[in-house]
Amino acid sequence: MTRSPSELDTPSREVITVMFWYDHDMSGWGWFGASLGMLIFWGLIITAFVLLFRALSRPAPGDTRNVTPQAPSTLATPKQVLAERFARGEIDEDEYRRRLQVLHSADADPTKH
Repeated sequence: MTRSPSELDTPSREVITVMFWYDHDMSGWGWFGASLGMLIFWGLIITAFVLLFRALSRPAPGDTRNVTPQAPSTLATPKQVLAERFARGEIDEDEYRRRLQVLHSADADPTKH
């Protein structure tokens, strides 16, 4: 069987089918590599945004506008708490003097509760 020159230049349908069958399939390792690459890509993108947000929201050195006041290192005594309540207006002068007198009497006699 002799073929004409035009038939030799055109590939047969079988050759094209076989060529595409083996050429475009991704194996299990290919899927693993693609999945791992996607996770790393999105991890880097998210990390970059978090670091950028933290860098832009950090206060400048010497900026005291957003500094939270720290609690005093020592606990307030009962007399200091009473004086603060009186200064804020939570109790009146009579109640302040009465409670202060109770505190002074408790200081004088520690066995009495």
